[in-house]
Amino acid sequence: MTRLDVDAESVSEPAPHGLGPRTVLLESREVPLGGVRGMSVHRALPQRDLPMVGAWCFLDRFGPQETRMRVEPHPHIGLQTVTWPFVGEVRHRDTVGSDVIVARGALNLMTSGAGIAHSEYSVGDGPVPLDALQLWVALPESRRHGGPAFERHEALPEIALPAAHGADGVATVVLGELGGAVSPASAFTPIVGAELHIPAGSRVRIPLHAEWEYAVAGVFGEGVAAVDADESLLVDAAHLLYLGSGPTVVEVSAEADTTLFLLGGEPFEDDIVMWWNFVGRSHEDIVEARDAWEADSPRFGHVVDHGAERIPAPPLPGVRLTRRRRRL
Repeated sequence: MTRLDVDAESVSEPAPHGLGPRTVLLESREVPLGGVRGMSVHRALPQRDLPMVGAWCFLDRFGPQETRMRVEPHPHIGLQTVTWPFVGEVRHRDTVGSDVIVARGALNLMTSGAGIAHSEYSVGDGPVPLDALQLWVALPESRRHGGPAFERHEALPEIALPAAHGADGVATVVLGELGGAVSPASAFTPIVGAELHIPAGSRVRIPLHAEWEYAVAGVFGEGVAAVDADESLLVDAAHLLYLGSGPTVVEVSAEADTTLFLLGGEPFEDDIVMWWNFVGRSHEDIVEARDAWEADSPRFGHVVDHGAERIPAPPLPGVRLTRRRRRL
């Protein structure tokens, strides 16, 4: 999905940071897309004080709502888009020839490399129920200059989350690795994205790598997360709980059936510059990509079955874009 908003989070001042155990509850914010008659999303990442979790640099939830989605062709560089639906169907078309219906149960993963463009239309002519997560993964230096790609995976591994109380939970490994289960999707850094189901009345254990950092986003219901005996925090659909690094397990309990989404990974190799739909390493990276899109450069190709319609790039801010650095 494109970002139709461009705000002050695009420009940040350098700040020192380090890793270690954290329990910081961060509130998602509502972001309107396309004006008062357009869609609204709730954005959990980036946060002003937390631009990334591992290589994860963006997390939007569009829905639950009834709407007509018409996102015209728009570009990306330096990232992967991870689309994880809950309700509804969306038609995805891109410049590598993909034309697929995005629906519940399948991972749709688009790798931009140096440049790709795509569109997203809800299926049908009128408003329909839609609810999904849209996440971005920053590509490392070794892959961000490569070619574009798209892949779809309908068979994803699941692992049991052993219960300290009640019934075991279940984790679906969407991207990367969790508890020894590895997603078939292409990943270019050590990473995990997993949907977690906690049965009503259960307390389950989620395995972690001590050297990775993690966050948990609420989806449905409410979970209480505890990394030690001294502190527990409630996670719901309005919040992201940042756990930092260090723990090898986190326990989550739920009074009612609850769904969460786990983000994690090895701390990313570099700080990034992120503006509009672009992830780079410098102001110049962003300017070059924007100019190429506005000039209809072959760098981004042409989205299958589309004409001249496209989303123009917004104007750049009047200051130099700088790398995002965490303050937590």
